[in-house]
This record gives sequence, C-alpha cells and structure tokens, in this order.
Amino acid sequence: MSMKEERLMQIILAPHASEKTARLEEKAGQICFKVLKDATKLEIKQAVELNFNVKVSAVTVVVQNGKQKRLGRFVGQRQDWKKAYVTLADGQTIDFVGGA
Repeated sequence: MSMKEERLMQIILAPHASEKTARLEEKAGQICFKVLKDATKLEIKQAVELNFNVKVSAVTVVVQNGKQKRLGRFVGQRQDWKKAYVTLADGQTIDFVGGA
C-alpha cells in the first residue's frame, strides 16, 4: 500500500449520525462523515471512493466549533472537528449495516 492510500484510509474517522443526516440521506443522497481536520475536499472524495467503492459527485465540508463545557468551577472546551457532507452519484448507496 502506498503512502497516499494509507493517508486516504485514515481520513474518514466515522459516519456522523443524527436526525438531520438521516433526512439528507433520504432526500438528497448525502452521507455525513467525521473527518480529519486537515483533510481537503479532494482527499475526502478519494477516501470515500476507495473505502466504499462508490462514485462521489460532490463534497461539502463544515468545521464544527467545540462546545464550552464546565465541570464545577472549571471551564473547558471540546475540540473543534470537521464533518464532510458527501453527495453520491445517482444510484449509488453505502450500506453501513451490511445487509442485515
């Protein structure tokens, strides 16, 4: 495996599941992933195509700011993270459950 393929395998951290992403998947064929903060749109597209064997038509990225949290009198902040909305080509799907 080349260095580029190793990098592509590490870009996608996890699928991001919420009510909003469930609606987007049904209506627009978009899937949301939590990705590395330094990943580019092109790298995200190549990583999804490599890992899931699907054709990607568009990628939109959003950097989520970490929430401020407190524990007693101490105030802290969660880390910022990046999510990518991946639009699949017509007729393409990703099955996370594995046919169950």
